[in-house]
Amino acid sequence: MILRTLLIATCLFLAAPVQADPALEAELAALQLAEAATALQDAENAQDRVTALTRTVQAYEHGLAAVRANLRDVGLREQSAQDKFDTAQQDLAIILGTMQQMGQTQKPVGLSHVNDPVATARAGMLLVRLTPGLQSQADMLRSDLEQISILRQLQASALQKLETGLIEVQQARTQLALAISNRNDLPSRFTEDPVRTAILLDASETLDAFASGLIDDATASSGLPDFNVRRGTLPLPATGEILRGFNEPDAAGVVRPGILIQTDPRALVTTPTAATLRYNGPLLDFGNVVILEPAADTLLILVGLHQVYGRVGDVLPAGAPVGFMGGNDISGRENLSRNDKPSSVRRKETLYIELRQDQTPVDPGQWFQVVKE
Repeated sequence: MILRTLLIATCLFLAAPVQADPALEAELAALQLAEAATALQDAENAQDRVTALTRTVQAYEHGLAAVRANLRDVGLREQSAQDKFDTAQQDLAIILGTMQQMGQTQKPVGLSHVNDPVATARAGMLLVRLTPGLQSQADMLRSDLEQISILRQLQASALQKLETGLIEVQQARTQLALAISNRNDLPSRFTEDPVRTAILLDASETLDAFASGLIDDATASSGLPDFNVRRGTLPLPATGEILRGFNEPDAAGVVRPGILIQTDPRALVTTPTAATLRYNGPLLDFGNVVILEPAADTLLILVGLHQVYGRVGDVLPAGAPVGFMGGNDISGRENLSRNDKPSSVRRKETLYIELRQDQTPVDPGQWFQVVKE
């Protein structure tokens, strides 16, 4: 039994695989937030403040995402290192206890085999080889303790940077909303008729009916870049992953002719391509909806925003902000409490995207650069 215990313990001395340096990852994440803070200061004096602030908010989103990811990774590594340390400590205690027991006997009874001198020889050789391993295991325990200490320091630093970044990104969002409301330099293709829009809203019982009404009333979108040549190259309107594809049923078996994106709370939503803003505001029971016209007889529909911006009839450049998703930013403490949960739990905001050409829904995934989770 003692021989079997020592054999198993020897296998525990195998080195763990090399991982990325969490300190370097934390430094890179902090750098992204620092660059975003600098961009926020520069946006104060930028001639096109909407563009500058849009990029600033996006920089903060990327920086905060990097800090959150690093914070989760550090938390998981700390727990893994602690578990590894506890396990190794127990194993080492068993081995040392066994060796102490052997040292108190007149002869190595536990490792001798009267009828099997070969096994006895092997046991002796194992003890000789195990001694350096015990020293190595002790060194690894010290290393694990040092790693846990470093990870806890990184975690505290990341928490502080995350909380500071959340305050700064909110400031950037507020400034962006103000800059959009004060913007008057965009070309306008037409002036919205509120009465006509109200009649269309009242007469439409479905999203399909409302979109068809806009197509019937559409104005030519001449002068915009060719939308079809950008097929497969468009960025998603918001940073996120695809939850459901085109005509893919949801958990209730409901099929919708669009794609569903999962985003972080308060994510900025922008135009993936130059387009005329045809509608923005509440629609039926969908919440806030933004409808863009990137080409004649083509509508890009975004559903599920919390706040929407822009003036109907304006021609928006690619990357122009049209609103924000809902929800609340994930604080540092909340982020730590969710270390062991999948991203589908951490992210609860969803943006539905529908693309219609000649009044027929087509797969938006063929136009966007998508990553399905």
